Amino acid sequence: MASPSDHKATIIDGKAVAQTIRNEVAAEVHHLSQKYGKVPGLAVVIVGNRKDSQSYVTMKRKACAEVGIKSFDIDLPEQVSEAEVVCKVHELNANPDVHGILVQLPLPKHINEERVLTEISIEKDVDGFHPLNIGKLAMKGREPLFLPCTPKGCIELLSRSGVAIKGKKAVVVGRSNIVGLPVSLLLLKEDATVTIVHSHSHDPESTIREADIIIAAAGQAMMIKGSWIKPGAAVIDVGTNAIDDKSKKSGYRLVGDVDFHEACKVAGCITPVPGGVGPMTVAMLLKNTLEGAKRALES
Repeated sequence: MASPSDHKATIIDGKAVAQTIRNEVAAEVHHLSQKYGKVPGLAVVIVGNRKDSQSYVTMKRKACAEVGIKSFDIDLPEQVSEAEVVCKVHELNANPDVHGILVQLPLPKHINEERVLTEISIEKDVDGFHPLNIGKLAMKGREPLFLPCTPKGCIELLSRSGVAIKGKKAVVVGRSNIVGLPVSLLLLKEDATVTIVHSHSHDPESTIREADIIIAAAGQAMMIKGSWIKPGAAVIDVGTNAIDDKSKKSGYRLVGDVDFHEACKVAGCITPVPGGVGPMTVAMLLKNTLEGAKRALES
């Protein structure tokens, strides 16, 4: 009989699942262009020249091209005024060929993020960050027009991996507006019993140990140890943290918020970093843009 130390968690291949979704989106985009002579349009707005933001934006624009979504590239200088960014957003709101508007965060310090996001038309809020969309997500019996991409991707990974959510204990680590909070609300909508652990939580370890489902989104490299994980639990690791690694050409490697190596010995299934949640975020963005276009064209 194999000893427990031989246990190997099922690795959830986010790249493969995301590719399946991209193929589904591409087929629907093709169908729309045949039926209406129009394709979905996504405007990607980036302010300034943060390296990480630029690489995310390039990836999003490339993904659009692959599935036949038209991308509108709005590159604004670091010094641009808040009023000019808002003005640009209004222009995109009014453009019927644009079905989704994405403003790459973070914005430079002199621009009020909330003010800009609130100006995006709720019908085009493919990031799902408009207060009205988040508010509807938080209310029973209301449906937001769009769900935030990363949380939606987390739920999709669970459901496509055959993990039941209903009635399960889910622990979300982190409470950001982008992941932690909305993913908790989504899990509630799926009838999980949800606990949120954050920087002021007392004894996070014992709370996490009770979870059937763990969503790690704290931004702390390898914070969740193997010993914190209940045997057989499903682990979705949203963390992307760079840690020094001299053996790599870049001088660093990416790790999640979970100690992957240790967790594999206990968890039932787990997402790797990279190659887990990351590709799903982009796939969900494409899916949201498609949904926005369908709503606009079919109304």
